[in-house]
Amino acid sequence: MASATGRNLLELIDGADERGLAAAGLACLDRCLPLLAGDRGDALRPVWAAVARGDGAAWGEAVGKARVELDVADGADGTADARAVRGMLAEAPAAWTAEALRAWAGACSGTALALHGRYDAADVPDGLVERCRAGDADGAGPLLAGELRRQQAVLESVAHGPTGLRRARELSVEGGRVLRAVVSRRARTT
Repeated sequence: MASATGRNLLELIDGADERGLAAAGLACLDRCLPLLAGDRGDALRPVWAAVARGDGAAWGEAVGKARVELDVADGADGTADARAVRGMLAEAPAAWTAEALRAWAGACSGTALALHGRYDAADVPDGLVERCRAGDADGAGPLLAGELRRQQAVLESVAHGPTGLRRARELSVEGGRVLRAVVSRRARTT
């Protein structure tokens, strides 16, 4: 699945700056929050604000507060999906460096795609997430394909500067609603 720039997701991550990488990882985490119990949508707002400012000190502090608010160390919700979401936040680097943020954004990308793929109607074949990230989305279900498009759009939006963060947040809210609806529908049918 080609992005608007023609670059695949891995290339977009490789070419992003610190703000883009922080926004990309945070957006993946934000879209996956519906997999945690309870309404926790505001927990990441201060982290988004730190990204908007490009402030490394505020970033580290906001990430620490979000970990506490989302009980990252607690492990209260023992589902594999919830552990994966908490793990995304637990691995967020305190340092605002391209190297640390690139590794985190890449890991969040893979985790978010895998989580969305689990909720598609068909099983996700081995290697599909990595193929999607490399530009080959053949065989991706609608949730996985949608998450891939959102990840690409976030990176492309933020590449245009701080004003692109509004679009990144909109994409995160939209993606969170989609996942929340799917999780809710699945819970009613089981």
